[in-house]
Amino acid sequence: MSSVAVLTPESFAEHRSGLKDQEITGCVPEDEAYIPTYLEAFPPLPEKGAPGEKAGEPASAWGSKIRPIKASVITQVFHVPLEERRYKDNSQFGEGEEAKVCLDIMQRTGAHIELSLAKDQGLSIMVTGKLDSVMKARKEIVARLQTQASATVAIPKEHHRFVIGKNGEKLQELELKTATKIAIPRPDDPSANIRITGTKEGIEKARHEILLISAEQYLSKPLFTYIIRAVEKTTTISVEVKKSQHKYIIGPKGNTLQEILETTGVSVEMPPLDSGSETIILRGEPDKLGPALTQVYAKAKSVMVVEVTAPAWLHRFIIGKKGQNIGRITQQLPRVHIEFTDGEERISLEGPTEEVEQAQAQIQEIIKDLLVRMDYTEVIIDQRFHRHLIGKNGANINRIKEQYKVSVRIPQDSERSGLVRIEGDPKGVQLARRELIEMVQRMENERTKDLIVEQKFHRTIIGQKGEKIKEVRDKFPEVIINFPDPAQKSDIVQLRGPKNEVEKCAKFLQKIIADLIENSFSLSVPIFKQFHKNIIGKGGTNIKKIREETNTKIDLPTENSNSEMIVITGKKSNCEAARERILAIQRELANIKETEVAIPAKLHNSLIGSKGCLVRSIMEDCGGVHIHFPSEGSGSDKVTIRGPAGEVEKAKKQLLQLAEEKQVNNFTAELQAKPEYHKFLIGRGGANIRRVRDRTGARIIFPSPDDTEQELITIVGKEEAVRQAQKELESLVKNLDDVVEDSMVVDVRHHRHFVCRRGQVLRELAEEYGGVAVSFPRTGANSQRVTLKGAKDCVEAAKKRIQEVIEDLESQVSVEVAIPQRYHRAIMGPKGCRIQHITREHEVQIKFPEREDSSAGQKQHTGEAPPQENGEVSPEAEFVPRKCDIITIAGRAEKCELAKAALLALVPITEDVEVSYELHRYIIGQKGSGIRKMMEEYEVNIWVPQPEKQLDVIKVTGLVANMERAKQGLLERVKELQAEQEDRALRSFKVTMSVDPKFHPKIIGRKGAVISQIRKDHDVSIQFPDKGDEQQVCDLIVISGYERNVEEARQAIQQLVAELQEMVSQDVHLDPRTHARIIGARGKAIRKLMEEFKVDIRFPQPGSGEPDKVTVTGLPETVDNAIDHLLNLEEEYMLSVTETETLAAYMKPPSRYGGGGGGFVVRDAPWNAAGNKAPDMSSAEDFPTFGTGVAPKQTSAWGPKKF
Repeated sequence: MSSVAVLTPESFAEHRSGLKDQEITGCVPEDEAYIPTYLEAFPPLPEKGAPGEKAGEPASAWGSKIRPIKASVITQVFHVPLEERRYKDNSQFGEGEEAKVCLDIMQRTGAHIELSLAKDQGLSIMVTGKLDSVMKARKEIVARLQTQASATVAIPKEHHRFVIGKNGEKLQELELKTATKIAIPRPDDPSANIRITGTKEGIEKARHEILLISAEQYLSKPLFTYIIRAVEKTTTISVEVKKSQHKYIIGPKGNTLQEILETTGVSVEMPPLDSGSETIILRGEPDKLGPALTQVYAKAKSVMVVEVTAPAWLHRFIIGKKGQNIGRITQQLPRVHIEFTDGEERISLEGPTEEVEQAQAQIQEIIKDLLVRMDYTEVIIDQRFHRHLIGKNGANINRIKEQYKVSVRIPQDSERSGLVRIEGDPKGVQLARRELIEMVQRMENERTKDLIVEQKFHRTIIGQKGEKIKEVRDKFPEVIINFPDPAQKSDIVQLRGPKNEVEKCAKFLQKIIADLIENSFSLSVPIFKQFHKNIIGKGGTNIKKIREETNTKIDLPTENSNSEMIVITGKKSNCEAARERILAIQRELANIKETEVAIPAKLHNSLIGSKGCLVRSIMEDCGGVHIHFPSEGSGSDKVTIRGPAGEVEKAKKQLLQLAEEKQVNNFTAELQAKPEYHKFLIGRGGANIRRVRDRTGARIIFPSPDDTEQELITIVGKEEAVRQAQKELESLVKNLDDVVEDSMVVDVRHHRHFVCRRGQVLRELAEEYGGVAVSFPRTGANSQRVTLKGAKDCVEAAKKRIQEVIEDLESQVSVEVAIPQRYHRAIMGPKGCRIQHITREHEVQIKFPEREDSSAGQKQHTGEAPPQENGEVSPEAEFVPRKCDIITIAGRAEKCELAKAALLALVPITEDVEVSYELHRYIIGQKGSGIRKMMEEYEVNIWVPQPEKQLDVIKVTGLVANMERAKQGLLERVKELQAEQEDRALRSFKVTMSVDPKFHPKIIGRKGAVISQIRKDHDVSIQFPDKGDEQQVCDLIVISGYERNVEEARQAIQQLVAELQEMVSQDVHLDPRTHARIIGARGKAIRKLMEEFKVDIRFPQPGSGEPDKVTVTGLPETVDNAIDHLLNLEEEYMLSVTETETLAAYMKPPSRYGGGGGGFVVRDAPWNAAGNKAPDMSSAEDFPTFGTGVAPKQTSAWGPKKF
């Protein structure tokens, strides 16, 4: 049996003194010299905490490790499977609850979060920011976006305080690290179970960490030991395992160590967790040590941490847009944690060994690919030019990015940096750099000009969504046009760019402004409200035609507005033409007459009255005629009156009478009366005020709702007439101020009519009769007495009106209309607007039945009743009205019949339109957009049958008025789709041609450039055979498109193949030492050479059997020229290579001891064992320099490498 030799500090000192003596007595003959063993020559360094080490002795310098400074910004990527997603509504990814939650977390933590959706509907999340922000954000994301589970873990009660840590720091760190919530029972709680809440993955991590903390407490007890003292003699072996892997060997609560002990009988001694030692000692029987060591290595390698070196600027390309690249890896290997550290050239991978190795290989492949096709450069550009380089809404910088396929990073203003970084294709990077520099040079030579443009024209110049200003900018691309912010109220528009271009742009804009000023003339045309819809026309056809033919802008008041004015804007002559056309429409629709009255201009203001009260009273009294006075200062005496023929004559007579009164004797008096009395004084339909006017001859003007003096009544006329009218009105007002109380008897069954709808009838009575208060008895009182309180005249008038209402109610009838319940909602209209219109127009009450439950309807009727079509009863089953189908109309008999007809007109009908089944999906459109648009446009419902039925019919349901237009629109859409089908049939012409597969890469070209150009030039689709498809013929190329285009594309490919067939390949032997110089940095030199000679040059791969063979392919003449050029370059570069090697030989220092001695010889070295070899001292792999990490290729006899 062998044993382990332990080298103490004393023996090490003795050994060193012995070596020193040997060095001094170096004259001992070689055959007599003592050859030391490997352990004597290279004793192992003493470990921290080894036996015999004195307490308090300073740690060896060999054992200290310099901790790397971690970057402040890190990136973490993790995956949430579909089944664990909290929000699974994928209809609008990026706009739902997930996006809101992420936005809230970003604001609260300061971390940056990006989401991406995998093919399996799982969620890949990338979090970037400072370490504490990332950990907090991850914890919140897991809590709010991932479904939560819970589990318990039991550890001794006395270990709970170690899980909590000082001031709860350990617990907080553990919760952040695992993104879970950990609940530890209170000290007075006897339970030892710790509850963990979070995701499955987080719970496992937290459980593992808690068990490790508990295991550490076991290890820290001096009496606890994993070593079983065997009676027989045992053997020990020492192995080196990275400190980070020790926790996986120990296992939770030391379970793994116990398992190894039970299965093999070998004890495993671990160094303390706070020790820097990586040595593990296995103690047991010799034949059991092998299996135990295998288990130790297996546990250590079950989870590994690997670092991949990659330039920091490549990290975001490795991650991919919205984490796509890294998301694919985490989706395939969900147990691998990948961490990017900002500013550091490394990527950390942690997880199971096999999965980490796969992830490492994939990331290295991505890095290798990116390094081949990516480059970057940095250029210093003055910060004042940055926003001009970016352009409006990023137009300039986006164009450069798309044109050159590069990424350009311009620093924020807050960074106060002029460093602009360009990354992407090497050629594109240089071209983008050159263009940016040229733009800066142009901006340095530019000039600025200010244009004064009235702010009201700014929006017009810019146009809807910036369309018009975009045209100007496209016309003058070098000029930057800046409009002031609307809030600034500034008229200055700034132009900046090259001097000549700025002048041209300024002249162009000034011309536009001149046209706008000319076109800004505006006039208003009064048109009766009922004719506005006729002026608009069906679908806006009339108004659109007038706008286009007169080149004007016509604005109509909104439907809810009381205004009748239509505003026309444009050139003066065009506006007048548009006005004439609009008035002509009105004249055609009604008996509209227009007349002019000559009234002296000096009387115009007095006729109009204060705020137009006099002329407004005439217009209201004469059925809403329009009276137009000429503009002040024009000197014209002509006053225009327009309206219905009879009302125009009446208004003319009143206007002339008023003018005569003003001219002969103009006297005015004012009277105060409460606004609530005004309607009573006026009377129903103006009856009261008309009697006063007829008796006295005075004009009485009441204030409009817009007037500030609501109590002021104006009386105009001859003094005698005004005095008499004033006396009568004052008497009426005085009577109204005398409040009396009276009562009347109203049958109880009519009470509800007056108090329903929140007392609307009572409110109308109060408004009409001077604010009289009418009180009905409370419900259930069985009283018929109704109390009225107010002015005596008002009370009497109100009693008379109530009696009239009662007579109407007693003469009312009820009519029932049977309409299927499914149409009730359509009849009501939005917010009941249609039914409200019918009740107002016909003065009836309409009551809809309660809705019946669909299940009750099914019990009542066996089977589902077929739908009604075209308003008639379906032949399959007769329509039997139910209680829920009966609508009740109450009112006078004749008005009820009119209301019934109006209701039936609102019942939608259904018609069938023949449409081929093949066109149904095109009519529906993407996500139903097509059919939804048609339903909104024609106000109908369109039903397409289920695909499996394959019916050639589409059902259209809607009002009769909309049905014909909807059917016509649907048939027009069918014609369009049929035309598209015919076009697709013409485009489906195919031709197959046979081309040798060796020519396929050349026909495709680099990155598909050649084949893309052929596709673009001839508008065809070209399909090449798949490389992996063994069943497909590998030499067939399929071309599809229009027949003529296909034939032209085929000829183009044949011509290209003919040229390729003429090409030859020749090999030339070039010294491998010159290959790098010929290729150039990133292949620039060889690419330039291939472009110059029109040839393809291939160099041998590393490890090739013929490292000097270079293949040149092309036309015979160009191949010969290229080979001659290559040989000349080789000759030129070889002179330099030879000179460099000669100089290097002289620069090598001579051996210090002269000649190459036999070296230092030791016995029992690791490389002397069978199957091992001595390390290569010239290899950077076996003897790396300090600060350089090299990934190990294989495990050597020297054991695991530690750098």
